[in-house]
Amino acid sequence: MTIPVWVDQFPGLSRLDDPIRATLIARSAVVDIPRGGVIFGPGKSPENMLFLLSGTVRVQQTSDSGREIVLYRIHAGESCVLTTASLLAHEDYSAEGIAETAVRAAAIPRSVFDDLVATSPLFRTFVFRAFSKRITDLFLMIDEVAFQRIDVRLAQRLLELAGGAVSVAVTHQQLSVELGTAREVVSRQLQEFQRRGWVTLARGAVTLADLPALGRLAQERS
Repeated sequence: MTIPVWVDQFPGLSRLDDPIRATLIARSAVVDIPRGGVIFGPGKSPENMLFLLSGTVRVQQTSDSGREIVLYRIHAGESCVLTTASLLAHEDYSAEGIAETAVRAAAIPRSVFDDLVATSPLFRTFVFRAFSKRITDLFLMIDEVAFQRIDVRLAQRLLELAGGAVSVAVTHQQLSVELGTAREVVSRQLQEFQRRGWVTLARGAVTLADLPALGRLAQERS
């Protein structure tokens, strides 16, 4: 993949004026992060704006008590709202970004990001539109954690993680991080799913034995 190609993966950037596109291309660097690599973490200052070209990044936060929760995932063609917020506010990260797969991203230095936000209306619109969408997603996640039943959320997340397959390579601890709850709560609910014949549990894996039943539960609301 050549550097000029990456801009065209983002519709909001592909419509920029030629001089702005040229600046992005000239001042950017394509970086590769291996699976499991920590891309950013709490207390660290963002030096670049990252635009994800391939792979998936998981953004998660750890409370003072040690409980973890997945805030959101970044997929190819997206940027990171936490990085955007940290760059705009000149603050350190408050959460951790981990490469769930091998990741390739275009890195834009902070100085270039600041200049383009200040001088390019189209770039500024792209940044804040993506920011607004992710903030809306975060509010929905907060609503789910606070108000939605754990059995419904677990069914939804199992189906999401399966991605159309019938087996999910995931531990009870990982599912508790996904849902922002205790591992014991997840284990009890999985055991109930297994009693009903909806899943089959094995070490480090969950087989979805009754997809229609899980799908119906996932559609329920509290």
